[in-house]
Amino acid sequence: HIHPPPLLLLLLLLLLLLFPAFDYAPYFYDNGPSSTNGNMALFSISEDTPVGTQVYILSGRDPEGDPVRYGLTFEKGSKEYFRVDSKSGNVTLIQELDREKQGEISVLVSITDGRNKVVETVRVFVTDANDEPPEFQNLPFIIDIPEDTAPGSSIYRVQATDKDIGSGGSVSYYLQTSPFAKFTIDGHSGILRVKPGETLDYETTPTHFVTVVAKDGGGKYKGKHQVLTSTATITINLIDAQDMPPSFIGTPYFGYVYEVSVPGSEIFTVYAKDGDQGNPNPIHYSIMNGSDGVFDINGTSGCITLTTYPSLLKNELYEIKVKVMFYIFASELGPNDQLQDYDITMVTVRVVDLNNHPPTFYGENGPQSKFEVTMYEHPPAGEILRGFKITVNDSDQGANAKFKLRLVGPSRVLRVVPQTVLNEAQVTIIVEDTSGIDYEKGPTLSFKLLAVEIDTPERFSATADIVINLLDTNDNIPKFTSEYYIARVPENSPGGSSVVSVTANDPDSGPWGEVKYTIYGSGSDLFTIHPSSGLISTQPWTTLDAEVRSKYNFYVKAEDSEGKYSLAEAFVTVLDMNDHPPEFDEKLLEKTMIIGTPVRVEAMDEDAESPNNVIEYSIMTADPDNAFDINANTGEIKLKPYIKSMEIVQNITKQKDCKWSLVVQARDRGSPSFSTTAVVNIDITETPLKGPMAAFLLKSRDNPMKALAMVTVIISILVGVTVLISTALYMRNSKSNRIMPTRRIIKRRPRDQPPWTFRMPTITFNDPAEKFLIDNPESGRQRTSSPRPKPPPPSAPSLPPPPPSNTRPSERPRAVPTISGALASKGSKKAKSSRRKEGNMSSALVSELKMKLEQKIIESNQGYC
Repeated sequence: HIHPPPLLLLLLLLLLLLFPAFDYAPYFYDNGPSSTNGNMALFSISEDTPVGTQVYILSGRDPEGDPVRYGLTFEKGSKEYFRVDSKSGNVTLIQELDREKQGEISVLVSITDGRNKVVETVRVFVTDANDEPPEFQNLPFIIDIPEDTAPGSSIYRVQATDKDIGSGGSVSYYLQTSPFAKFTIDGHSGILRVKPGETLDYETTPTHFVTVVAKDGGGKYKGKHQVLTSTATITINLIDAQDMPPSFIGTPYFGYVYEVSVPGSEIFTVYAKDGDQGNPNPIHYSIMNGSDGVFDINGTSGCITLTTYPSLLKNELYEIKVKVMFYIFASELGPNDQLQDYDITMVTVRVVDLNNHPPTFYGENGPQSKFEVTMYEHPPAGEILRGFKITVNDSDQGANAKFKLRLVGPSRVLRVVPQTVLNEAQVTIIVEDTSGIDYEKGPTLSFKLLAVEIDTPERFSATADIVINLLDTNDNIPKFTSEYYIARVPENSPGGSSVVSVTANDPDSGPWGEVKYTIYGSGSDLFTIHPSSGLISTQPWTTLDAEVRSKYNFYVKAEDSEGKYSLAEAFVTVLDMNDHPPEFDEKLLEKTMIIGTPVRVEAMDEDAESPNNVIEYSIMTADPDNAFDINANTGEIKLKPYIKSMEIVQNITKQKDCKWSLVVQARDRGSPSFSTTAVVNIDITETPLKGPMAAFLLKSRDNPMKALAMVTVIISILVGVTVLISTALYMRNSKSNRIMPTRRIIKRRPRDQPPWTFRMPTITFNDPAEKFLIDNPESGRQRTSSPRPKPPPPSAPSLPPPPPSNTRPSERPRAVPTISGALASKGSKKAKSSRRKEGNMSSALVSELKMKLEQKIIESNQGYC
């Protein structure tokens, strides 16, 4: 190393001190093309780099150590692909790259320290990625080759290019596999050949479609290895070669010779076609054998004709062998034609009868087109109509004389036999449906008898009219137009009034169709019917009354001359007329009214139906006026609501006996309406008794029988309940006093023992509606037990113990449930006087009930001593 002398160093230091303002420009680092930082010179980037990737870092320095900033620009008009961060120098990709469009990018990079700026022009190279598939050239691929091309021959070269470079730009070829593939391709050159061992046939497949695939060598794209391919279709059209013989079309062939044919008549035309359809050759027809000299053929058209008259033909069937062949006209072969290939077929010719005779119907006297017969209706099914003598004939021979017979007319009424005829047959007509041969449906039946040829192109036919004239029989019964006839007749109609008209029809003709009417049954004696017209009327001597009978029904009989008949039912309703006025039982009615309880008047109307027997009640006059209301439907009369006591009644009238008089009208609702009136005298009272029994007795003063019946029912109920109670007490005491063993010892009562007496509890009767109230007259009575140690003998059952005697006088006696009724002590005069005021009937009821109760107790005590 060379060291500068110290003197030189001092001189340099002096110069720096003397010139401190000297400044140097910044500069980029140059790290080479493989570096990712520096000045970006000769930088390479792949075209598949994603947008937004940081691809480079601009780096440099300032000699003075000042901070630097970076810049990156492009030439005017060029696409900007990069952007740089001025502080860090990071370069980012902002546009997609495509090497095939632009492989080199010119970039202006700059560095500055704020005072000095350095700009450099650098080149960025875009490297290839495998992103382009191969592209076929000269599309579409259409090839025309002869069908006799030799196997292994080259027929076409396919070419495809790839814009990529390297392995991604190399192209190879292959064909999509097929089990019927007849072609192969060279993978490197793209030459298409006929597969060895395969032949082409225009007649089988005139066109082939082959799919070729072009594949590149593969390469990386976005970090992955990929291979790209393209496909194209090659259309291979075969050119027909003369390698197929001609052939007949539409075999087998059949021809016919008819009796009217003449020499030169066309029998049949054969048709052949060259197998090489792409380039057909002219063909020629000829007869090889089988014509026996009576048939000829046109060599060009193939038309076979008759050369003689049909009458001279010896056979009915000819088998003619026809040959077709074609020629190849080639100048190099000489002036003559070269016979190449041929085909042979058979033409069958049949000599047949001409169908020139239609079927014909014959009767007894020759051809006939109408056949007529007269017969009775409803012949049995299966019967042959012997009145017809019909024959059918066809003069032709063989198939021309075959035809079918059928009847056209009402379906399935008749059928014809036979149905298929050859030459001639006797026609038989048979009945199939006897109900269809009905005189009432029509006196005449008409049919068409058809004979139609079959298996012939002409299909000749013949028609004959079949007419059947029917004679009537009595095969129907009269039938009513309805099963029921309903009539309504006003009551009190005069005798002979029309009720209803019935109708029955008999479709038979003559006397069989005449109908006679009669009626019978319960209630028919009041009516009569016209035997011919069916008009039902009332008897001249009778008048119908709805109140007597409002419904009648009877039978109507329709009968023809031979006794065939049918029945219908007639229902006659007698319409009620308002011909009875309402009637009260008496014109003067006496009623007793308790205040608060209504009285009722009733009138009867003898009319049979509503509204003629519906009655409305009204008060016509009253004395005094405006004190009563009446229910228009029930006839109940009651005081006005404000009249609630006798004081109000006495204030209204000056009469002390409180007897008021009303005129009540009863009117029916018929049209016209009838009415009647009655005078009702009403005695108004206010009962001094209380409770339902007293009210009932007072209300029943006007109807004593009703009151008596009610009292009888009550007494019966009381007696029954008493018997049940006594029986229950007896059974209970019997079980409690039973002594074991079963044998009973009966001892006499000592003389000094007082006899057993029954004391009836005092029952105070205050009101018939209240329950029994029992007073205990002997409270605290002690029964002395026998001094003997033995148990006492059985004694009679006693009444339930009385209530305790320590009840306070102010308390009401406790009510004991018992039977309905009222009992009183026999010796109570006060009770007798009070019962007399309440009525003798209540007194009798209490006495009888008491006697029956005592009698039951005595009878129960007789079983003990």
